[in-house]
Amino acid sequence: MNRSLKQLMKSLLAPAFPGGIITILIFYLDYFQFELVEKFLLFAAFVIVPLVILLMNHDEKNKHQRMVYAAMKWLQFPAALLTLASVMSSKMWGLESTTIPGILSLGWLLFTLLLGIYGLTTIMISKGKAAELAIGAGLVYFFIGGIWFTLYQYQVNLFQANPATHALSSLHFHFSSAIVPIFIGALGRIMTKKSWYPWVVAIDIIGPILIAIGMIFSKPIEYMGVTLFACNIVIYTAYLLAYLRKNALDNKATFFLGLSCLAFYTVAVLSILYPLLKKIFFLTILDFIPVYGSLHAFGFVLCGLIGWVYTVDFIKRKKMVKENR
Repeated sequence: MNRSLKQLMKSLLAPAFPGGIITILIFYLDYFQFELVEKFLLFAAFVIVPLVILLMNHDEKNKHQRMVYAAMKWLQFPAALLTLASVMSSKMWGLESTTIPGILSLGWLLFTLLLGIYGLTTIMISKGKAAELAIGAGLVYFFIGGIWFTLYQYQVNLFQANPATHALSSLHFHFSSAIVPIFIGALGRIMTKKSWYPWVVAIDIIGPILIAIGMIFSKPIEYMGVTLFACNIVIYTAYLLAYLRKNALDNKATFFLGLSCLAFYTVAVLSILYPLLKKIFFLTILDFIPVYGSLHAFGFVLCGLIGWVYTVDFIKRKKMVKENR
């Protein structure tokens, strides 16, 4: 028992374990009477962001980046706890009509600002490298997600959009908008140069903005953004699967990255079959939302992040072995 505990603490993913335990309790205990969108936002705060920070651990950092990175690493968990307190105050403590939930949400807003600063620094020192631009943009999108979360907790009506739309916008920027550019940037770091790659990065940066604008102002713009974004993920997953087949990586990395791609294609197939399944099983879109959300959050995003953390660590260890020969 003692040995297994020590092995657990030495695990590469150890920083995400405390948040993972809290997230499991949030999802499965009746005590936490939260909306599904709030549960997924807390999952992002407690699990997804620590894994993103782990993924950035092997970056070449200048002095300013090192300072911001240290602050990100130490402040993530306290900021996530403030996020939980913010949601609890509005849903469980009877403070929804006060400014307390909004004030508590500022902790997460300031933390995502740190992520955004790290992302901007990455872009500034990238020297135009498409992969670094993608990763930097993804980190900046976390900050936009933090802004939407604070607007949601303050229950502000903005641009004719209600707080429920703010919650969905925050979720969009914490998951797809932030994570897909980071994934594509991580792939760009290890793949051979391709002429189409900068275009994928450009679409990946513009797509989330189109989706966000469309959610508030125009459905056609939203559909266009979603289509472009989905096509980008298809390109990313197809190339990644081909790369995994041709290159020997860590077994854990290959397993989790493969699961991530499988989860995306499962979502795509379910979306195509939705009209048929709806008629056969008398289901509504509300029945499918938890399935789509779980496959995307726990399958595509979580497994993908774990896979990339293992991949980057494997490449680093391989490089060190070569240098020591």
